[in-house]
Amino acid sequence: MRFVLMSALVALVGLHCGKPEQSQSDRIVIWHQMRPDERDILHRQLQRYMSAHPGVEVVELYKETEELRSGFVIASIAGQGPDLVYGPSDPVGIYEATSTIRALENLLPSAFLAGIDSSALLFYNGHLYQVADKVGNHLALVYNRAYVNQPPKTDRELISLAHRIQAKYGSTSGRPNVYGLTWNYTEPFFFIPFFTGFGGWVFGPDGVTPSLNTQAMVRALEFVRSLRDVEHIIPNEADYEIADALFKDGKAAMIINGDWSWAGYRAKGLDIGVAPLPLIEATGHWCAPMTSPKGYSVNVNTADVKLPAVSALLQYLLSEECQLETVRALSTAPTLRSLEHHEAIGSDDILLNSLLQIKRGRTMPVVPEMRAIWDAMRPSYQAVMGGAKEAAPAAADMQRLAERKIRDMKE
Repeated sequence: MRFVLMSALVALVGLHCGKPEQSQSDRIVIWHQMRPDERDILHRQLQRYMSAHPGVEVVELYKETEELRSGFVIASIAGQGPDLVYGPSDPVGIYEATSTIRALENLLPSAFLAGIDSSALLFYNGHLYQVADKVGNHLALVYNRAYVNQPPKTDRELISLAHRIQAKYGSTSGRPNVYGLTWNYTEPFFFIPFFTGFGGWVFGPDGVTPSLNTQAMVRALEFVRSLRDVEHIIPNEADYEIADALFKDGKAAMIINGDWSWAGYRAKGLDIGVAPLPLIEATGHWCAPMTSPKGYSVNVNTADVKLPAVSALLQYLLSEECQLETVRALSTAPTLRSLEHHEAIGSDDILLNSLLQIKRGRTMPVVPEMRAIWDAMRPSYQAVMGGAKEAAPAAADMQRLAERKIRDMKE
């Protein structure tokens, strides 16, 4: 399986690793996929750290999510790459399977690790491979207070509220002037909350066998399609950019989007609220988005002589000072136990509702098989939304394709 994963990644991006990163013990390189507002904060933090530690140089380099994942594996296999890689938890299974990251349980002091919430310590196959400074990376219901005073708690309330908003603001050429709801309903990640709301999950009890050909999948597919084709409360087409633009321009009252987007909506001047995704009345289940920590892993190639400096930098980046700076700027969920009852959290309604949504969410699996799930879901899910396939055969096709892709991975 390790050989198959490596071969697939090499085929994807090619062997273009570039020059080896410098190996001096006083130069630390970070690769990350932080969005611009996160990058600005990281830059300030690193500048403060280098000012307090003369002689230490920290270099940070942004890469797109997929480029980060595949590029890091290829570079690390070649004995190169950064000292630290930062991102969501889902690539950790691939990093571990390709032996490209090192275990962290002996790198950071035990007392320090004890102060971090367990949800932010990603153990896999018996070892700690990622320590997070944020938990979440999750979807929730975002609403514009200009249209919504009280967010809906159930799917029926959501539909009813959307109808009332659209009736109030009318339509032009058959299209609502203000849509009740929008979101990137073309991508499986954004479909997961409805799948869980109807009682489904991507894997069976063993955590690696696909569980896509289920009644929950069929009902969830039919429900999402009905929001467009029967209820007419979402746009006929909406990828991420379209949905985001509609909400920012005041042409949609509510959007399902992730915690990465909320600061941007406020910067746009919108008076937003955040609420947990609704309860599906027919099942009694809350729509549960996937959640994941975002944090740091250490390259297996990082020289032993550099590890004390890497450990010191990590402890700084995970400190109260740095986490509070991010909490206040972006309403992200911190990972230090000492911040659980901090006034910066208790006074932030968006953050409190975000934490409630995290509590109702489900942790994204980090097993390599998760990649096969996404690739298997996408074509049939989009065929359903495009009207080319019905829900039941789509669910069966997802299952067959996922099983085949996982077999191919393991050959």
